[in-house]
Amino acid sequence: MPDSHPPPALRSVCVYCGSSETTRSEYLDLATRFGRELAQRRIRLVYGGGAVGLMGRCARAAHEAGGDVLGVMPRFLERREIVYEAVPHRMVDTMHERKFIMFEESEAFVVLPGGIGTLEEAVETLSWARLGLHRKPVVFLSEDDFWSPFFHLIQHTVEAQLTPASFMDSVVNVHSIEACFAALEARTTTA
Repeated sequence: MPDSHPPPALRSVCVYCGSSETTRSEYLDLATRFGRELAQRRIRLVYGGGAVGLMGRCARAAHEAGGDVLGVMPRFLERREIVYEAVPHRMVDTMHERKFIMFEESEAFVVLPGGIGTLEEAVETLSWARLGLHRKPVVFLSEDDFWSPFFHLIQHTVEAQLTPASFMDSVVNVHSIEACFAALEARTTTA
């Protein structure tokens, strides 16, 4: 089947997401569809290296659809997150190394549903943007309102004058895969 997508403006996207297998099936399905879409658009997936949960579903779908995937796994998480051996990965010693390599290897970030680890990765990436250390797009994606409480919290910090209102322009919350790619493309061309 011919490729229906033009060469990508983005070459690589880091995906932050949960490693839980016991979460809602809709979230696992979203990760699968998103990984497949990355491959179809010829955008490399950079992710935490695991074979479980949303991480594993996204990577497996991208790989099986012929996509390029890079996993980054701290050695101490090998047994917990289980390295997805079918794709290239880099083994590191610390979470800091993992996040730095994922940052360096990516041109944009997509945050799928996840727990405290996902939130920590996303917040650090947003903090770096707030400090002017990068202008890479950050898009939160869920098909329900999973991330709405987080965006309410950010708005609360804006209203308390602890975060400038302009910061809201550096992050977006979308509810479909198509809207996610539209937001990434819009922010990539203006970055």
